[in-house]
Amino acid sequence: MRTDLDHLPPQKQRELERVVQLIFEEFDDAFALAKHEWKKAGRILKVILYGSYARGTWVDEPHTAKGYRSDFDLLIIVSDKRLTDRVKYWAKLDERLMPEYGVTGTLQTPVNFIVHTLQEVNDGLAHGRYFFMDVKQEGVAVYQSDDAELHTPKPKTPTQALAMAQEYFEEWLPTAMGFKRNAGYAVRDGDLKLAAFLMHQTAERLYHCVLLVCTFYTPHNHNIALLRTQAERIDPRLTYVWPRETKRDRARFEKLKDAYVKARYSKHYRVTMEELEWLGSQVEELGRVVHEVCSERIEKLKAEAKARPDKVR
Repeated sequence: MRTDLDHLPPQKQRELERVVQLIFEEFDDAFALAKHEWKKAGRILKVILYGSYARGTWVDEPHTAKGYRSDFDLLIIVSDKRLTDRVKYWAKLDERLMPEYGVTGTLQTPVNFIVHTLQEVNDGLAHGRYFFMDVKQEGVAVYQSDDAELHTPKPKTPTQALAMAQEYFEEWLPTAMGFKRNAGYAVRDGDLKLAAFLMHQTAERLYHCVLLVCTFYTPHNHNIALLRTQAERIDPRLTYVWPRETKRDRARFEKLKDAYVKARYSKHYRVTMEELEWLGSQVEELGRVVHEVCSERIEKLKAEAKARPDKVR
């Protein structure tokens, strides 16, 4: 795996160094007073940059009409499955990263990270999951505790890939649309907070759908901002579902993101009918684009399976 960052401008390299510093600061703080032996032995094995900044295809246009800025995508590999619990062990890192990007401006690039064990990554490679194969092929190790390589990928046959993609598509898209229908019923009944939660569930499942169909992987996470970033790596059409030009547009997406918890449990959460109508139209567009992207992917897999059928033993 590559370890050089020479393809990045000096400013981006410095930002990435700061992000890695924050990762280790928060990890060390989380386990400084650990009493359990497994926590004391817990380690970060690798931090891998993947996605557009690894490939050299990032976009950094915050002041243009589209207002798009690529994220640093990081895979943190840890030594114990229990360390992957994002709420228990990584929430404070999220809290550190957000103000450094959005408030102090120390970071000019947004950051998204996922956490897995080495076994999970190698299992993903052994099962031919495209996401982990891309990380292995294109990723840049910005930290390694040793030089141990990830396992060699075992790609699925075209027929196997087609069957898996179809299964994911047929499972996730209908359930997403079911939540969308229920959101409509909640709006009709005047329960706007419930409608916001159900709208969030629709968006979440649509993102899971496109990620699973196209990469055979999706993070176990309810944060639709993270899922959106992961999905936007797949196809540019997904990038422009959510307008980013105005503060109001960005705030409305944040309101949808917050609905997973706050719409159910916070008495202070508020959403208007106007906001719900806007969110509903954008979620509808997300569904259209996801259907289009997934259908094209499945058609491509069908063509590959037809051209290279599995050999009968």
